[in-house]
Amino acid sequence: MKAVFDVAIAGDDDPVPVADRPEVQRIRDEPDLRAKIRLYAEGAAERAGRAARLQLALRDGAAADPAVEELWRTVQAERLAGTTGVARHLVDTGRLRAGAGVEEVRDVLWTCLSVEVYDLLVLQRGWTREAYADWLTRTLVAFVTDA
Repeated sequence: MKAVFDVAIAGDDDPVPVADRPEVQRIRDEPDLRAKIRLYAEGAAERAGRAARLQLALRDGAAADPAVEELWRTVQAERLAGTTGVARHLVDTGRLRAGAGVEEVRDVLWTCLSVEVYDLLVLQRGWTREAYADWLTRTLVAFVTDA
């Protein structure tokens, strides 16, 4: 199941972690904060489109099967590590609003990028993936900047 999930997140079966892929390097290299967040939101929306239903099945199956529960915990730990890395990168740019720290930014990323939010907006309410990415971009920019 973990291999299936990893392919769904990455979009292929190349043994390259998401953090080491060219699309993530583009985010790191982007000098404009809003454009950086936009790239991140678009990638998150694309990954959610591939993996949300699988994540929901894992989450829901965790209560019934210890192996599935362990996989769900692993997936969540990896997601937390990923959002922590992005939060650290955003804070390190020095362009966030005063007082925005890694833990707070990480927690907002963790929440906004949760499968539950994607489920509510896209799967249940019928938003397009593009509308979700736009909302995510606007939400994150509003949170991390003074504008």
